[in-house]
Amino acid sequence: MAKYIQSQIKNDSLYLDLELESDNQRLSDAENFLKNNQEKTIIIDEIQRMPSLFALLRALVDIKRQAGRFILLGSASPSIIKNSSESLAGRISYNELTPFSWLEISDKYSLIEHWLRGGFPQSLMATQHEQSKRWLKSFIQTFINRDLQELGHKISYKTITNLLRIIASINGNILNISDLSRSLGIAKPTVEHYLDLLEGGFIISRLQPFHINITKRIVKSPKIYIRDSGILHNLLNIDSYDQLQGNNAIGASWEGYVIEQIKRILGDNWQLYFYRTHKGAEADLVMVGPSGKKICLEIKLSNTMPISRGFYETIEDIKPDYSFIVTQQGDSYSKANNILVCNFDEFLQDKILKY
Repeated sequence: MAKYIQSQIKNDSLYLDLELESDNQRLSDAENFLKNNQEKTIIIDEIQRMPSLFALLRALVDIKRQAGRFILLGSASPSIIKNSSESLAGRISYNELTPFSWLEISDKYSLIEHWLRGGFPQSLMATQHEQSKRWLKSFIQTFINRDLQELGHKISYKTITNLLRIIASINGNILNISDLSRSLGIAKPTVEHYLDLLEGGFIISRLQPFHINITKRIVKSPKIYIRDSGILHNLLNIDSYDQLQGNNAIGASWEGYVIEQIKRILGDNWQLYFYRTHKGAEADLVMVGPSGKKICLEIKLSNTMPISRGFYETIEDIKPDYSFIVTQQGDSYSKANNILVCNFDEFLQDKILKY
């Protein structure tokens, strides 16, 4: 995408890849090099390999305030790149380039293929599943062994690998730091640190609980998900759709997949939560829009599965503007309490865009 943008901009540009020693050498005297090229758009790839650049970029931006002078690419979020967000606060705009979403590739792949393999191009587009499996495994190893280490985070490869496998096994469940600490034999602050690194590296997400002013006791810990379904299935050693169908993790896998695809469409304008009380009221997803409108979702694999009593109780508690049961496939129809049952594809392409 950056190279495409480079081909479209009118002024001269320069592309630097910090994984190349020759480009690293060009930045050995970064201040003079960048000043001498200040009329060009400078694209810097793998910026996390040289965090010392952020303070310099801040100074250069302040000297010449002009939008689009620098395009920075990196494989980690600002939260785990040291000094980045602090140095460039107010001078930078962030955009996450996610793996392929379902709507981006729905005309080329089946829903099952995308759900099983995930959205990373090298995994989804592999000609054989064994190639997809190998790439996903290598991706996880590279992220832990290289990316995190190069960012200056001293971590135990064995411990964080075990943590990832445990997270995969509890995907879609309430996060319990104490349980993870005991299982891994490490302190709770270390677990929290590792979770922050995994979230900052776009591997996991934590869905926060929805709080309202009622007297009911509400679950206050977040739910945890592996963001990419292909990575999740790789960690669970699920190699085929038949294996996925026979695995107890299928419901949580589908739930996490649907939530991730919804996030891709809504962006940052909506706030996403789950809702659960200690008495059993529950909604898989509560979506709060910019105007304050609330949408409650129950996510199910099949439209033949009964709606839980807990979802009806959630509707009574939250009083959402709209309520949906989102299923993998099937026709749409209405139920009591103004609940609309619709399939996943229709919800993404039609329903969600109306709000």
